[in-house]
Amino acid sequence: MTGSNLKEGRLRAGWTQKQAAKSLGLTQAYLSMIECGHRRVSPQVLLRAQVFFDLPPTSLPLETAAPSSTESEALKLELGAFGYPGFGYLRGRPMRNPAEFLFAALDESDLDIRVVEALPWVAWRYAVDMNWDWLVRNTKTRNRQNRLGFVVSLAKEWAAKQEDHRRATKLAGPQADLEQALLAREDTLCHESMTNAERKWLQQNRPEQAKQWNLLTDIQLDHLAYAAA
Repeated sequence: MTGSNLKEGRLRAGWTQKQAAKSLGLTQAYLSMIECGHRRVSPQVLLRAQVFFDLPPTSLPLETAAPSSTESEALKLELGAFGYPGFGYLRGRPMRNPAEFLFAALDESDLDIRVVEALPWVAWRYAVDMNWDWLVRNTKTRNRQNRLGFVVSLAKEWAAKQEDHRRATKLAGPQADLEQALLAREDTLCHESMTNAERKWLQQNRPEQAKQWNLLTDIQLDHLAYAAA
């Protein structure tokens, strides 16, 4: 997040620079330097600003370390905080950047199918502001680019179905990058515990889109509740 983004959020919230500086624990002079780009926005300031100015989750700082294991239940809480319809009854404030959320979720060996089905929605919801360079780069370090590519392709398909050209265009870039980095090794979509019988069946009956991304999954856009209409 840049200082100008912080200023835009402050003005949108109707705060003066003096009021904002006091709430953020800064001097007005220091906040002015941040907004002018002479000082960086620290993670601590960003987290406080995210609360006070109601900034989008994509403004949250991104961790550079490898993702830690995350339980499906914790991911459901995060999806609820993002506003995902399937977990809309779970309220809260987003505490993690959607790019980091996708990075962590896609690195899991096994996830609740309801969480897996929500991942294209996250890519679609934050398509415009997502830090795709960070997400694609870090996903490659974990050899999960096929998983991300499949999720992005479903999100792009949904955007096209809605005639949402802005989102579709934004998603086309990372999809092309991931296609160039496609791994020949067959993978699952966060369901590595499937039986050999399931694997054999999916090898013969998976959708063409899953086949293109070398994934063993039967997920299709029309099967997703939020995209079926």
